[in-house]
Amino acid sequence: MKTGIYISLILFTGCLIFLPGCGERAQQRDEDTTLYGSRLTDPDEKAFFNNLAQYCGKSFSGEQAFMAEGRESWEHMDFIMHVTVCEDDRIYVPFHLDDDHSRTWMFLVEDGKLRFRHDHRHEDGTPEEITMYGGYGSGEGSAFLQDFPADEYTCDLIPTSCYAVWRVELTEEPRSFSYMLFSYDELLFRARFDLENPLEDQ
Repeated sequence: MKTGIYISLILFTGCLIFLPGCGERAQQRDEDTTLYGSRLTDPDEKAFFNNLAQYCGKSFSGEQAFMAEGRESWEHMDFIMHVTVCEDDRIYVPFHLDDDHSRTWMFLVEDGKLRFRHDHRHEDGTPEEITMYGGYGSGEGSAFLQDFPADEYTCDLIPTSCYAVWRVELTEEPRSFSYMLFSYDELLFRARFDLENPLEDQ
């Protein structure tokens, strides 16, 4: 029973990659043009962080793009992501599933590295028992894609997730943001958001 709950929480907490409006500009790594993530030491993590920050203040609709066989489908639910807080050391992306607003994806700069965490909160704002799990960038990503293997904190909190990897991807044609969960190199879940049509522009 607990394993099923943990898997469901992991599937809906949070990873994603986002696409910049202009490919060349998005991959620019010159310090003069970098607005966020000044303490990130990896050029690709810094470019990814800034690419995501381009969407600050906007909201996007999404959908379940894949769910592994045998797992509960959320295909009938409404997916909405909001890129809200964008600062030099953090970007927050609340993820709403129907009327459930308990999840926020967090992209953080810690000790010069990019960290991805899932913040789960009750309606009163207090943290849930299973929260803040995720991991640091693998160091093998790009300006458009980052993998976040489960860190030690996550493994201690959710032992069944020691081999989990969250992937966030941004694509250009068409522009989209994808959040994926892998376990033992097997894709378990993927959510895709349409970056071409911000909700406030519709």
